[in-house]
This record gives sequence, structure tokens and C-alpha cells, in this order.
Amino acid sequence: MTGFATALRESEAGAVSVEIRSVNARFLDLSFRVPDDLRAAEAALRDHISTAVQRGKVECRISVRSASGRSGGQVVQTDALDRLILLSDQVRARIPDAAAPTVAEVLRWPGVLAEDDAALALAALAVEAGREALDSFLAHRTREGARLVAVISERAQAIAQIVQPLRERGPELLAAHEKRLAERLQAAVDSLGTRVPVEETMARVRQELALYGMRADVTEELDRLLAHLDELRETCNGPGPIGKRLDFLLQELNREANTLGSKAAIVDLSRAAVELKLLIEQIREQVQNLE
Repeated sequence: MTGFATALRESEAGAVSVEIRSVNARFLDLSFRVPDDLRAAEAALRDHISTAVQRGKVECRISVRSASGRSGGQVVQTDALDRLILLSDQVRARIPDAAAPTVAEVLRWPGVLAEDDAALALAALAVEAGREALDSFLAHRTREGARLVAVISERAQAIAQIVQPLRERGPELLAAHEKRLAERLQAAVDSLGTRVPVEETMARVRQELALYGMRADVTEELDRLLAHLDELRETCNGPGPIGKRLDFLLQELNREANTLGSKAAIVDLSRAAVELKLLIEQIREQVQNLE
């Protein structure tokens, strides 16, 4: 699903802006663009977003402006540095040829560098702004989801309007087709004259017609289509994420439509199968955008 939201939080330490946007994707693909000094906020925001969102290519972008004109950062802890200097002097007193530590080595020493108060304050501010942006983002997706559900419900109603009349006319359509087939077979038998035993042949024809009727009967397929439509409506009106469940229901709907098309013995059923598959595909395209 698509979505967009932004939030701004300000304090004495500075200002932090968080932007969350997403485009359609079948699964969750979450990425961050965060200043190095605010990496502490990424873990918390990643947890919040991944808990609330299950689908979509989501990008979270954080920008910061500190009160001092820089983005905050790390500071040297003088107590730790003094201890390191003392230890270094003691080593060189025992080993005069020992090399003094370089600046890079000193900065890598545990405890020498620490996040300054401004950076920590800005990271906390980023988490607050991220939560606010996430709430707006989810509200945006909820509104879009409601519009998509309305479209899906419209297509589902169109499917029901095709299936229900066919279900009601099923025995009539099958009987009419069997009658036409029997008449054609009777005409074929009559054209043979006395070369074949008519009664024996017609008994065999009636037996084959009965077997054919069992194979050509689509009542079960139509019943299952209606049952899947009921489940689809309940799912659309139910709570929580529904996209993956709708994916499964559409697979079942498409399966029944394919079976209907393969068993279609009359033009009405063939046309219905084509229209059903078209409508199901239209629903599938919308479901890919749903959470």
C-alpha cells in the first residue's frame, strides 16, 4: 500500500523531522536514511514500524538540525582519557622504546568516546517524531485501504450477479443441453435405418447422457464460488491485516472459475467463466495493494 506522513519535533537540543513513505509490495521491505549521529533511534523506530506494517516498500528518513548548528555527535570523556595517559606513561617507564598510542588508537579505546547529551536528546526526539509520523502514516493507509475494499466489494458483487442466476438455472440449462444432445443422437441413429438395433442403441445413449450430465454438472463449482464470495466479504469487513487471506481466497475463486470453464457445455457458462476470471483478476490487482 502507498502511504506518506511526516512529523517534526523541536526542543532546546534542536529539531528532528521524520518522514515515512511507502509504495506497493507483497512483503515488508523497510529501509532507513538516518544521520550517523542518530543511529540510536533507528532500532526503536524499526521495531515500531515492523510491528505495525506487514506489507509495502517502506522508507523512513530522518533529518536533524541541532541547536548548535551541527547534528550532535560524540565527545571525549576526559576521565577515561586521563586514565589512558597514566597507563601509557607507566608502560613507557618500564619499556622506554614503546611507541606512544596514535590519536586513532586513543579514540578507539573503550570509554574514551561517548555520545554527547545533545545527540542523545535528539535521538529521543527522533523516536517521538517517528511515532507521531507512524500514526499519521497508518491513518493514511487505513483511508486508502477503505477505498480499495470498496472497489473489491463492488467486483465481488459483480461476480455474485453472474454466479447466482447460473446457480438457479443450473438444472434447467443442463437439461436443455442434454435434450439437444439427445435429439442430435436420435437423428444420427435414425439416419442409420435398420442397420443398428434402435432400442439397444438408445439405451446406451441414455446411459452415456446420464454419465455426461454428472461430469458436466457445475452446481458444486457455483456453490463453492458463492461460499468463497461470502468469505471474501467477511474478510474485507473483519479486523486486522487481510491482504494475505484475500490472496488465498482469490486462488480458490480462480480455481473454481477455471473448472467452470473446462466443464462448460453451453455458451452461457463459457461466457460466465471468462467474465469471472476477468473480475477475479481485477480484484487480485487491488489485493496486492492491501495490508
